[in-house]
Amino acid sequence: MQIRTLRLADAPALLEFELANRGWFESHVDARATDFYSLGGVTAHIESYLSGFAAGTLHPCLLLEEDGDIIGRCNLKDIDHAAQRAEVGYRIASYACGRGLAGAALSHLMELAYGQWQLTGLDAHVTIANAASARVLERAGFALAGPSPIVAVVAEHRLACLHYRHN
Repeated sequence: MQIRTLRLADAPALLEFELANRGWFESHVDARATDFYSLGGVTAHIESYLSGFAAGTLHPCLLLEEDGDIIGRCNLKDIDHAAQRAEVGYRIASYACGRGLAGAALSHLMELAYGQWQLTGLDAHVTIANAASARVLERAGFALAGPSPIVAVVAEHRLACLHYRHN
């Protein structure tokens, strides 16, 4: 498995990944807008993320199988240089869960945050129903900070979120 920064050329493969895993993701996290699920929508999404990367506010990554197929995504989001913090997020293909990929993605994000970006802390928000993601965070040294102000809409249900912090 390889983790690397997202590229504009990834649009067709990313669309395929997102379509193949749409139901799985939407059973755990907020659904994406319908117009995301087209080549133009994914291309615009990547362009936006790469703009954020160039501005230093986002670091988008892909997890790739040895054959180059996308099996996951992970991002440093809302990089705040003044506060020296960012938020982490990751999503793994349904068929690849249980292989330690979320932990590897989180470890990669932590290396980027504390190394390349010189941050001093990270935040994560998970729905109260996503115990697996909470375990990944806890194993990586994140501590429960309390309820999150974020409310996710998952499968048309509003779910409270928990806020986790590292350092």
